[in-house]
Amino acid sequence: MASRLQLPDWKQTAGDAMALFFKSSVETLPSALLKQRGAHKNGDRNGRAKKSRLGKVWLVGAGPGDADLLTVKALRAINTADIIFYDYLVSADIRALFPKHIPAHYVGKAKNQHSIAQEDLNQLLVKQAQLGLTVCRIKGGDPFVFGRGGEELLELRTAGIEAEVIPGITSASGCSTYADIPLTHRGLSQGCTFVTGHAEKSLDVNWNALAQLNHTLVFYMGLTRADEIAAKLLAGGLAADTPVAIIENGCRKDQRDIISTLNEFPAAVIREQVQSPALIIVGEVVRMKEKLQAQVQLHIAEKQYLLA
Repeated sequence: MASRLQLPDWKQTAGDAMALFFKSSVETLPSALLKQRGAHKNGDRNGRAKKSRLGKVWLVGAGPGDADLLTVKALRAINTADIIFYDYLVSADIRALFPKHIPAHYVGKAKNQHSIAQEDLNQLLVKQAQLGLTVCRIKGGDPFVFGRGGEELLELRTAGIEAEVIPGITSASGCSTYADIPLTHRGLSQGCTFVTGHAEKSLDVNWNALAQLNHTLVFYMGLTRADEIAAKLLAGGLAADTPVAIIENGCRKDQRDIISTLNEFPAAVIREQVQSPALIIVGEVVRMKEKLQAQVQLHIAEKQYLLA
């Protein structure tokens, strides 16, 4: 039986990860064996060579962490797969839903800790589909929002592999909702802009334009660039007291919401020892959190008074 890999030790090299994967050969899967037997290596009754059927790859959005936010279609893709490849941001609750008989392999990326190069992963997906397998490639959030889903889909279709994307709830939407922060609100923000904080060197962003948009700004993967984000937005004209929310482990049991201001939030990241995954939300809509939660507390107090 092929082995089932869980989150690896971060000291594991990409080569080690690949060695472990190939050691647990997918050819031992019962479904794969059935497909191989059905390929008729010696040809059909008329002696004609017969091509083996290509498999299919599902690029699945797992959402931000809460297993209840998985779509029905995503769960169906998980349950009907021959093999699963999952990312760092796929939560333990979602991994617990993986069928026990289906091999699940970690191919994720954390900061400076890549289990496999993206180019190698692209080829790995192609090769598994060429074996005739149904592949579930599951990612945190939505595959098309800072998830490299476009790169993988292009590689697969270029190779002639049938591939389909199943959208997931992106972190900006899920985490802000669980934090009682609407991304848009009449009179406060008429738009929302997503920005990645991940870059090889400096962020290629028009900071002055961002600061003048009057949009809610959501930064993915921005923890290590908190100082740069604050400094650039302040220089672009945003007020120092613009509210900022830092949401750690959004849509998970240990979600933590830290409210600060634009000039203070880099210090809050250090003081509160915020860890990835975390999302940074900048804008006046952050003030809605206090207002919405105040209403909850008000109604609780009223009920307690009536019961007293």
